[in-house]
Amino acid sequence: MATKPVGPRLNDPIEDASTLPVPKRLLLGLQHLFTMFGSTVLVPLTTGLDVATVLLMGGVGTLICHLCTKGKVPVYLGSSFAYITPVIMAAQVMGGGADGLAYARGGVFLVGIAYIVISLLVMAVGADRVRAVFPPVVTGSIITSLGLMLAPTAIDMASENWALAIVGMATVIIVTMFFRGFVQVIPVLIAMIVGYLVSLAAGQVDLTAVKEAAWIGLPSFAAPKFSPVAIALVTPVCIATIVECFGDVAAIGETVRKDFYKDPSVHRVMLGDGIATALSAAVGGCALTTYSENTGVLALTKVWDPLVMRIAAVFAILLGFCPKVSALLQTMPGSVVGGISIILFGFVAGTGLRTLHPVNFGNSRNQIIFAAVLILCIGGAAVSFTIGEVAISFGGVALAAVVGLVLNLVLPKFGDEMLEEDGKASSDN
Repeated sequence: MATKPVGPRLNDPIEDASTLPVPKRLLLGLQHLFTMFGSTVLVPLTTGLDVATVLLMGGVGTLICHLCTKGKVPVYLGSSFAYITPVIMAAQVMGGGADGLAYARGGVFLVGIAYIVISLLVMAVGADRVRAVFPPVVTGSIITSLGLMLAPTAIDMASENWALAIVGMATVIIVTMFFRGFVQVIPVLIAMIVGYLVSLAAGQVDLTAVKEAAWIGLPSFAAPKFSPVAIALVTPVCIATIVECFGDVAAIGETVRKDFYKDPSVHRVMLGDGIATALSAAVGGCALTTYSENTGVLALTKVWDPLVMRIAAVFAILLGFCPKVSALLQTMPGSVVGGISIILFGFVAGTGLRTLHPVNFGNSRNQIIFAAVLILCIGGAAVSFTIGEVAISFGGVALAAVVGLVLNLVLPKFGDEMLEEDGKASSDN
C-alpha cells in the first residue's frame, strides 16, 4: 500500500535554507544579526573604536571566513572580548586617544598574522593529530565552560531591568515551546521585537541618537601603527584565543552534528579568522572571533545552514554604512538582550554537556581534567605578570583551556576513558 510522504518533523534541523522563501531567509539572517549585535558593539564602545567600522569588518570578516571554509561552517565572526583589556592598556601606554588606539591595533594586526601562521602549521600537522589534543573530555569541558563563563554577562545585563529581561526570556521560551512552523525557528528575533516594543511602551528607550543620526555615512577608517611595547601587550593574548578557536569549532560541530575538524578542516576556520582579524585591524576595527552567541542560536533554532550567517554578515556590512539604523539597534535595552542570553548561553553549555555524554567519569583522569577546566574558568582564576611597568592578567576560559590541554598531554592514560552506547565503559587504549 502506498503511503503519503511524511514531511520534516517539528524538531528536524533545517540544513538547506535555500528551500525557504526569501523573506524567511532574511528574517533568519536578521536574527543572527541581532544576536551578535550587543556583544559586537560592546567592544568598540568599551575601547573607543568606531562602532560602524567594527560592524562593517565583522560582516566582511565573516564572509572571508566562509570563503576560506568553502561555505560549510555556520560561523559568525564578531568582536573578541579577550582583547578589550590589552587594547585599552596598550592605547594608554602609547599616549591614549586615536594615536594610542592605532598602536594597539598594530598588535591586533599581528595577532591576525599569528593566526594565519598557526593555521598553516595545523594544516601541515593534520586534523587527526590536532583532534588528539582535543578529545571529548577537553572540548566538552571547554564548551561547557564557555557557556557558563558567559552567565555573569547575561545576568548583569538582565539586572538592569528584570521586568524587561523576563519579557525577553519568556518570549524565547514561549515561541520555542508552543509555536509551530517558521515562527518557532526565529524565537530570538521575535523576543527582540517584543522586548523592544514593551520597552518603548514603558518609556525605557531614548530615541534621541536615532533622530540625530544620518541615514548614510562612511565608517571612520584608520591605519594601524606599530610599537614593540604595544605589540608585547596585545599579541601574546592570541595564545588564549587560538585555544578558544579550537573549542568553538568543536562546539559548532557538536551543535550541527558535523566533523568540521576534517571537513573542511579546522585550519581553514583559523585561516579565515586570521585574515579577517588582520584586515579589520588594518582599517580601524578590532580582533574578531567565532561567536558563541550565534552557536547558541544554532542550537536553539536548529537552522544550521551557513547561508543564514552570510545573510547576517551582509546586513552588518549595510549597517556599517547606515548610522541611523546602527543607532536604532544600539537603543535596544541591555536587559532585554540579557534575558534572551540567559537561554542562549545555557544552550552553549548544554552543547558541552552533550559532548561530554560519552566520557567515562568513573575514570579519575577524566574527572581531573573536567574539574580543573570548569573550576578555573568559573572561579575566575588568573595568572598575572608584568611587561615593563604594565601588569597583564591571563585567565578565564583561556587559562582553563590551556590547563586542560596540558593535563590531557601529561597525565597517563589508563582504564576505560569512553562509554559505549549502553552506558558501560569502553577502553580507547
